[in-house]
Amino acid sequence: MVSDKAVTAVRSSVVVDAPIDRAFLVFTKDIGNWWPPEHHILEAKLVDIVFEPRPGGNIYDRGEDGSECRWARVLAYEPPHRVVFTWDISLQWELEPDPAKTSEVEVRFISEGPDRTRVELEHRAIERHGDGWEQMRDAVGSGEGWDTGLRSFANWLNSCAAAQPPLKGF
Repeated sequence: MVSDKAVTAVRSSVVVDAPIDRAFLVFTKDIGNWWPPEHHILEAKLVDIVFEPRPGGNIYDRGEDGSECRWARVLAYEPPHRVVFTWDISLQWELEPDPAKTSEVEVRFISEGPDRTRVELEHRAIERHGDGWEQMRDAVGSGEGWDTGLRSFANWLNSCAAAQPPLKGF
């Protein structure tokens, strides 16, 4: 039997009524619209979240005062099937400058039909955060963690599907 302490990854998924291309683009390019605004570590009021769509790009928050917080690095960008980024946030919910103490988030997009996509998220290597890493696992694995984020993504995607023209390009 494996104890909870040994589980170093969190998984969450959601199925959305959208083609795979649209689901991928909304997840990445439209992140500033669906990401829960209370889930940021920027000191200023959050006005946008930017996803730079390429390996080596960043994901960062932008505050109303012009400040920025680069909290993730894009490791893989494979539209419309997969994106992997780091989680450069410490156990104190501050920016973690040491890449050896950061975890990874992989998001996979799986077509279940022409207008239906399964989005599977795995937040892994959480033990890299060091002593007390279980706090991070428990936080991102709680109902207020990735489950909330993916619900917010699905709600945004569903609400804007008919109202907005398709996003273009990866």
